[in-house]
Amino acid sequence: MGVDLQRARGVAVAAAQAAGAVIRGAWGTGGAGKGVQHKGAMDLVTETDRRCEELIFEQLKGAFPDHRFVGEEETAQLGAVPALTAAPTWLVDPLDGTTNFVHNFPFTCVCIGLAVEREVALGVVYNPVLDELFVGVRGAGATLNGEPIRVSDTGRLSGALVATELGVHRDRETMDATFRRVQALAGGARSLRCSGSCACNMTSVACGRLDAFYEIGFGGPWDCAAAAVIVREAGGEVLDPEGEAFDVMSRRVLATNGKLSAEVATILKGAGTAASEPQAPGPRAETQQAG
Repeated sequence: MGVDLQRARGVAVAAAQAAGAVIRGAWGTGGAGKGVQHKGAMDLVTETDRRCEELIFEQLKGAFPDHRFVGEEETAQLGAVPALTAAPTWLVDPLDGTTNFVHNFPFTCVCIGLAVEREVALGVVYNPVLDELFVGVRGAGATLNGEPIRVSDTGRLSGALVATELGVHRDRETMDATFRRVQALAGGARSLRCSGSCACNMTSVACGRLDAFYEIGFGGPWDCAAAAVIVREAGGEVLDPEGEAFDVMSRRVLATNGKLSAEVATILKGAGTAASEPQAPGPRAETQQAG
């Protein structure tokens, strides 16, 4: 099925901006005013998440009734992430950075990605608080508020600003693995950051604010799909944290300016993962542990 990516771009941008208006309208209110609920001990969802997803899907389905649709809140209700097929599929996170939203920390965004033949070809990430609209279309470049963007030219980890996230799991095994990776990278990088949003971190790589970002165990493909296109179209690289090919369904991502990929991936592979975390693609004889 052929897809007009420019038409899809227009519809996605309009949907993201409409959802962004809902987020702005709720911004600054307390937790009770945002309808906060717990999906887990540390994982939050708000009434705003649900309203935004409904609004986005209404606009996308109206324009593309034959496409498939995968959203974070819809998937949470189903209890499983649908398989990604060759059919045109929209991957939507209506509010990435929900905890930031609840705490009025201004790194929260709407993420709308479109996969065609299992490859994400269009990405829109909109932060309505900072009014930053990132767009990437395969083969057509990436923009921030209509202006072209490029990744940084930092060539050494010692001069790099790197970001990651702590995630929502607090079991000892996952936390130990998380901090092994942080310690391993902190020893070589200029500094580390956590913005609280996978997509905001990735778009920061795309526009050169960050030099690299990695995360293992985030919510699902909707967190990274849209931003992955933006990073690549800005001249960066998106891959698995251990250096293998990126799988949008894996809940694992490393985004860099392209010059730091090998160095960062080598460090992350050496630091290893916990058995409780999503594993690298391909067979693994055993879970790596720091010696």
